[in-house]
Amino acid sequence: MTIHPECEQWHEQAQRALLQRDYRRTHELCLQILAVAPDFSDAYYLLACIAAEHENFRKAFEVAGRAVALQPQRARYHAFRARCCIALNDSRQAAEIALHALSLPQTDAAALDTIGVALTRAGRYADALEPLRRAATEDPTVAAYQYNYATVLQFNGDLAAAAAAYRRALQLDPEHSAAWLGLSALIDHLEPAEVAAIQARLQRPLDEDAELHLCHALARHHESLGDPKQAFGWLQRGKLRKRACLGYHPGQDQILFDTVKQVCSEQWLSARPPASDSSEPIFIVGMPRTGTTLVERILSSHPDVYSAGELTQFALTIKHATRTPSNLILDEQTLRAAGDLDYSRLGDRYIESTRPRTGHVPRFIDKMPLNFFYAGFIHRALPNARILCMRRNPLDACLSSYRQLFATRFPYYNYSFDLLDAGRYYLQFDALMRYWGAALPERFMEVRYESVVADLESEARRLVAFCGLRWDPACLDFHRNQAPVATASSVQVRQPLYRTSVERWRKYEFALQPLQDLLRSAGAID
Repeated sequence: MTIHPECEQWHEQAQRALLQRDYRRTHELCLQILAVAPDFSDAYYLLACIAAEHENFRKAFEVAGRAVALQPQRARYHAFRARCCIALNDSRQAAEIALHALSLPQTDAAALDTIGVALTRAGRYADALEPLRRAATEDPTVAAYQYNYATVLQFNGDLAAAAAAYRRALQLDPEHSAAWLGLSALIDHLEPAEVAAIQARLQRPLDEDAELHLCHALARHHESLGDPKQAFGWLQRGKLRKRACLGYHPGQDQILFDTVKQVCSEQWLSARPPASDSSEPIFIVGMPRTGTTLVERILSSHPDVYSAGELTQFALTIKHATRTPSNLILDEQTLRAAGDLDYSRLGDRYIESTRPRTGHVPRFIDKMPLNFFYAGFIHRALPNARILCMRRNPLDACLSSYRQLFATRFPYYNYSFDLLDAGRYYLQFDALMRYWGAALPERFMEVRYESVVADLESEARRLVAFCGLRWDPACLDFHRNQAPVATASSVQVRQPLYRTSVERWRKYEFALQPLQDLLRSAGAID
């Protein structure tokens, strides 16, 4: 390939323009390059980056494919396409492409980091360790590489190494708010100098997400010191500002709960059309922070059960089948359209979408909490699947949602920024779970978190029997389970069972009177 003598200069200018977010100039320069050098692969890569910046990931994937065709050994191009697959909710293809990229010789730290992040988001936490370690080692000056490595170390259970990597990220970038939050979850409490650094940052202008992360870090610190009033004060500060930015109204969730019950009527649920005959899936559902990960670890300690983590596949399978135009996976239009699907085909497609991670042992766990919305649809598509629903003291359930920081770009937990919003959400959740329990008695079982804590063996045996499995004592040693954990409970479930989370709400009773009044007026508490 003969390269026009000015192409390299135009290429450098295009790279600078992209960094400055001057997308029009980047586009012009790339087209200028391709007009005289149509085999200049990086021009296609930069055009793909423009598409990704505008969240047109399908186009970005396609254009990056042209770069791959020209330079198939360049790992950066493959890594970028894996990233696009994650954005398109195609975790299986993302993992395949990322692992191929990892096998190529032309890998730099940036490509390794992208590969590792794609594998992490595809649920391949063990596979993500090596590329993220290499990225953090080959270029130890980038805080983001250290942070991503810390995160996957935490998921894989190496908590001391994760804390050290979070601290390296903070040495490089003391204003990395997510690293402060990650560190606060792994240590007993922050050092005085670390607390002072966070407080100083909070005195300067910063965006609402950064403030939210820092406030949560301080809340965890003060709670660990036994000061719930200070902890709650920091939570309030971060939560109030973020909620104001969201424009959330409880009616948005009310529509979803009402629509599910309308579509999944008793008559609709009692129909027996053709369905998948698979008995592999065990769905663990419930409000977050109510013991879903604990029950997952108990069951996945059984040799015949594999935990596939929090899969989005069931919701995505419905979304793809309905072809509704919204950019939301879970919305009223999609739920209404889901009533008329071919559920035999949908069930088989769901099972296939979990491969190759599943299928090597008789049963697998899908622990996506929000699948509680889909229990009726699961029943129609997979009548032999089991659905375990976690329940917890209503005050603890609402407080735990409030104390947790979920992904801020994920709209389905927007209720968690206000205690009364959480209470209203709980009441709708409670009503829907009662509906499922009455309509699906053979395949839907409620499990109380407090009961598991009070009598682990009895509850574990009940869980195992409900799932149609033989008893195995390994289920009692769930904390020895070495499988990765990518949820907010990644630290707690690696410890023996403890009781300190039962009735935690009493420590915060000073702030819970309005929530108590709401729940009591609805009959949810005495």
